[in-house]
Amino acid sequence: MRTRFFLAPAVAAAVIAACNSSGVIGPSNQLQVTNAADDFQFQVSKLAKVSQTLQYTWTNTGDSANVNQASALTAGAATLTIRDPAATVVYQADLTKNGTFHTAKATTGAWTIEVNLANVNGVVNFRVQKAP
Repeated sequence: MRTRFFLAPAVAAAVIAACNSSGVIGPSNQLQVTNAADDFQFQVSKLAKVSQTLQYTWTNTGDSANVNQASALTAGAATLTIRDPAATVVYQADLTKNGTFHTAKATTGAWTIEVNLANVNGVVNFRVQKAP
């Protein structure tokens, strides 16, 4: 029992330290992802030195998409990469550049959306929609 008593606080301290460390997205970052056919939305806030790559499969019934970027980064680098079903890059951009952009034309189907964060502080916000 005595060993268990002394190990428990040490284990608890390690778990608390791991939960409080920055580096990956956690509950306090309020990650919101909407992944519906022809409409993908991504927002995450209160980032502090986050380095992480997130990847999603998104259904696009069109041959291209419009990308609206509206991020507010104060440090680090954030890149959005979109690939068509053949894994060809149809869009890649720095998420510090805000505005509406257009992907290259490709085939319909399961596209891949990848967000790469490297030591990022701030808010990342973008939307990808099937182009009319």
